[in-house]
Amino acid sequence: MIDSLMLSATRISTLAAGQVLTNASGFFFSRDQRLFLVTSRHVVLDEPSGHQPDALQIELHTDAENLASTADFTVALYDGDERLWRQGIDGAGEIDVAVIELDRSALPSGSVYQAFTEQHLLQADEHVEIGSTLLVVGFPLGFQDTLHRMPVARHAGLASSFGLRFQGLGYFLTDGRTHRGISGAPVVTRASVDGELPWHLLGIHSTRLLGDRDEDQDEALGLNCTWYADILMTLTE
Repeated sequence: MIDSLMLSATRISTLAAGQVLTNASGFFFSRDQRLFLVTSRHVVLDEPSGHQPDALQIELHTDAENLASTADFTVALYDGDERLWRQGIDGAGEIDVAVIELDRSALPSGSVYQAFTEQHLLQADEHVEIGSTLLVVGFPLGFQDTLHRMPVARHAGLASSFGLRFQGLGYFLTDGRTHRGISGAPVVTRASVDGELPWHLLGIHSTRLLGDRDEDQDEALGLNCTWYADILMTLTE
C-alpha cells in the first residue's frame, strides 16, 4: 500500500536546450477538470542567478501495480517569446509560486498521480496551531527512492502564526531541515477526515530564510518560507 500523498509530488528537472540545469520539486493541482503543475517561481526563472530554463521535465508513474514503471514528460515554458506559466504579484511584490497547465491527454499512457483540489485548502474557520507538525514532500538534493521513484517526506513545525503574512509578505514560516531541490514541494498537514487524499494543503515551500547573521559565528536559522496555498485559486482562474 502506498500513501496517496506520495503520488501528489513529482520530481522536476529544469532544462535549457535539452540539457539538465537543476533539480526541484513540484506537485499537481486540479481545478474544474484542468490539471496544473505547481512549483516555485524561481524554479522556472531566477533573474539574480541567471537561471532561465526553457522547459521542465517531470517524472510520472505509469502502472499502479508496478511503481518502478515511470515515464518522463517534458513541459515547455515558452511559446516563442510568450511565457506559459502563471505567477502572482501582490502589494508586497512577487510571489514565489508558479503554475503551468498540463494537457491531460498528452500525459504518458496510464499515468498515475494524485492532485490536490480546492477542497484540500483550509477554510476560513479552520485553524493550525503554532508548533503543529507539518510535512514537506519532495526531492531534497534530488534524492528519492530510486527503485520506486518516490519522494521523501520531511517533518517541519509551524514557526509563525498561520494566517498572518510574515513581515507583510504572503508566506508563513516553518522550522525544519530543508535542502536545495525541495523548492516547490507541497507543505501539508493531516486532515481530520478520510478520503482519497486526506491532507490539507497549507502552502508551497520556497526557500530557507537566511536572516541577518554572521556566517562565521552564527548557525543557520533552520527556518523556511512557505507561500500560502490559497494563491493557487488566483493563479488557476
